[in-house]
Amino acid sequence: MEEAIRKSDILIEALPYIKTFYNKVILIKYGGSAITDDAVRRNVLEDIVFMNYAGMKPVLIHGGGPLISKKMDEIGKKVEFVDGQRVTDEEAIDIVDEVLWGLNKKLVEEFKSLGVQSYGLSGKDAGLIKAKKIIKEKDIGYVGEITSVDTTLLTRLIETDVIPVISSLAKGEDGKIYNINADSAAAKIAVALGAEKIVLLSNVKGIMRDINNENTLYDSLTTADVEVMIEKGIIVKGMIPKAQACLVAIRNGVKKAHIVDCRIPHALLLEIFTDKGMGTEITKLNRRTKASQDL
Repeated sequence: MEEAIRKSDILIEALPYIKTFYNKVILIKYGGSAITDDAVRRNVLEDIVFMNYAGMKPVLIHGGGPLISKKMDEIGKKVEFVDGQRVTDEEAIDIVDEVLWGLNKKLVEEFKSLGVQSYGLSGKDAGLIKAKKIIKEKDIGYVGEITSVDTTLLTRLIETDVIPVISSLAKGEDGKIYNINADSAAAKIAVALGAEKIVLLSNVKGIMRDINNENTLYDSLTTADVEVMIEKGIIVKGMIPKAQACLVAIRNGVKKAHIVDCRIPHALLLEIFTDKGMGTEITKLNRRTKASQDL
């Protein structure tokens, strides 16, 4: 009986969120090591399918870093990063393109097996994402920063209740293909689509005061909090581009950003449809707690 009451309470709690987010675009970024785990990936896709059935308009963009590194290892090609960005020469960009497209097709097929229509495309297709080469002291090759996003095709897919699945590549004005950071791409696409929120799926619980202690998780932060935490070195390493992507999205009209540990079963649904959530929510103003008092 208690279990039944608990489940019904969750459903009742979800109702206002279902109403609020009905017909709203939710941009979800999924990548990293969690995308290679079959069980985790199944849970993530099931959550996105639920969102679709609940009347939301989910859009999925994915990376595939571990799979790219594995492929490069297999052919004996050196894997190298500079400031967190993969050195991508002419051979490497072909590998990135091949691996991401294979993963993209896999995600689309898995969506279809769950009963929803999905369409896979690369950011380099149909002028979706355009980029220019990133210039650093050390040349890192075909790595780009986004200059524009054309949502024409995405809008058509969304309007016909098809879930777009996008791989994180771009086409340059020079006609060349560029590898781009999927977190950054997610933020720029969310802004261009006028998304209600952006959710970055990760393999950590969210932003923590101590990265080695999950009990220090911040469940809610303001953009000002995040800026201070980056400056003070509280947000470090791979969390920096995620936090910066959230800042870009919110500063440009997206209402909320979330960083969620997708290894927790159905964490995406629990973050969106419950009051407490499961990860870190970032807004212009705090909705859950006053984390700024700790900073």
